[in-house]
Amino acid sequence: MNFANILNEIAKADPEVFEKTSERRHVLKGLGRRIALTALPFAVGSVFQKAYGKTTDAVIDTLNFALRLEHLEAAFYNKVLTDAMSIIPTPAAVAAFTGIRDHEVAHVNFLTGAISAAGGTPQAMENYDFTAGGTFSDVFTNYDTLLAVAQAFEDTGVRAYKGGAGALMSNNTFLTAALNIHSVEARHAAHIRQMRKARGADVKPWITLNQSGIGSSAVQPIYNGEENTMQGGVQINGIAGGIGAEEASEAFDEPLDAATVLNIVGPFIM
Repeated sequence: MNFANILNEIAKADPEVFEKTSERRHVLKGLGRRIALTALPFAVGSVFQKAYGKTTDAVIDTLNFALRLEHLEAAFYNKVLTDAMSIIPTPAAVAAFTGIRDHEVAHVNFLTGAISAAGGTPQAMENYDFTAGGTFSDVFTNYDTLLAVAQAFEDTGVRAYKGGAGALMSNNTFLTAALNIHSVEARHAAHIRQMRKARGADVKPWITLNQSGIGSSAVQPIYNGEENTMQGGVQINGIAGGIGAEEASEAFDEPLDAATVLNIVGPFIM
């Protein structure tokens, strides 16, 4: 997420903002190079009010919806890195999970600070059952199950951010931030899928038709609708060099609405 650009926009609205923001102003000035992720909520909470105070309830609700998903993902990867270390096969895999976890925590910190500064109440972290009521009972003892659940979460996040973008159109700052997060979630999904493929799973770095490659009906709602081969009234399948249904579906990602996403993640929330 490009936090530096966000603070640059804030500085345009209030050129003296960094001089007003306590002894941490030298950190904020060097944000692009040095700011610690743990300092981010302070930065956002201190300066967003003036620049982005006119925030609608719909925007706050959408940010809170995103925060709910980010809490879930951050908690999942934290548990992976505590309860499942013995089954992670390589240092590279540990590094991948650590990097993804750190990204999710950064997203949580940003969204929490932004929602508070905009006058909203941030969604609290919930209690989670990452077995989804026993559906994935071996999620932290079977590495392939762990990767499948990780893929399900990341694929859900990608489609959820796309589905929520329309509600943020009235606030360009938050829309930009959400789209930045969306692209990061997509990279997470692709990396997890590559990790699964390296272990023999029949998956690509992107979604093909409505196929999960997971082998559990519990995750199918995440992929329903991805078989779409028509965009903007144009049938992609069969044009321009014989594009097939698989390629047509892969070339476009479909959004998920909030109700569908909550039904998907509901079994993981206690």
